[in-house]
Amino acid sequence: MPIDTTELMKRVAGIRILTTRLLDDRLTGDYHSVFKGQGVEFDEVRPYIPGDDVRAIDWNVTARTGEPHIKRFSEERELTVMFLVDVSGSQVFGSGSRTKAELTAEITSLLALTAIRNQDKVGCVLFSDHIVKSLPPRKGRTAAMRLVREVLAAEATRDRTDITSAIRFLSNIQKRRAVVFLVSDFQDQGYERSLRAMARHHDVIACPVSDPRETTLPDVGLVQLQDPETGELLLVDTSSPSIRNSFAAQAAAEAATLHNNLRRWGIDSLELSTDRPYIDEVRTLFQRRRARSRRSA
Repeated sequence: MPIDTTELMKRVAGIRILTTRLLDDRLTGDYHSVFKGQGVEFDEVRPYIPGDDVRAIDWNVTARTGEPHIKRFSEERELTVMFLVDVSGSQVFGSGSRTKAELTAEITSLLALTAIRNQDKVGCVLFSDHIVKSLPPRKGRTAAMRLVREVLAAEATRDRTDITSAIRFLSNIQKRRAVVFLVSDFQDQGYERSLRAMARHHDVIACPVSDPRETTLPDVGLVQLQDPETGELLLVDTSSPSIRNSFAAQAAAEAATLHNNLRRWGIDSLELSTDRPYIDEVRTLFQRRRARSRRSA
């Protein structure tokens, strides 16, 4: 069933208002300090001043003018920020006030608006078990909010998650180094090698999205659960402590494995849940990256 356009625009406007309120100078400054450009680019040639680095002398201009001149360089500030966003069937799940897809749209909006305020370009690739939509990097608030609109507009399907194919697609269309936010519930297997390869070429931040009901089962007796990606039905006796404990243990083990793998591969993570605010997690990510940058300076 196609999504109602009027309702979609209301939801986009609501997310824009919400995330704009969270966006302040401190967050923007933190972003600017931890996400660097591609390096340096030539700025100008100016006369040599005592104390300048002699290695910067432009010998051609010096010979032509008879006076020493140096080359000045500035940081190439502009970044390309790509959002690799999971819109598979499992993303429509939510046990509280919002679904994982809505949380994904909110965090995408906040990060995209932050990037836009720093004059960076933002683009996205929406994927399930195929590429749903690809938006090339653009500047401006309109580009940021289009990302949000497309995330919300992705029709609910039972499509599975294929992170490997999404990474391969991004690698083919984004040759230059970019900041890549991979937003997914990571309900997939066999993507590890592709993810590590992408992290060697791009600055990757993994954003695992979860819901509390995916980690703990409430004691509500017999319930019929349905896999949102396959449609498979399963009758579960949630009154059984052993079943609830087994479910929680497996969920915890999977989360720990993902967390440990990301850390081992040197990939930053921004862990998100539908039942809690995300602004503190974003600030912590930026602060952690800044501290690491200072240590390596």
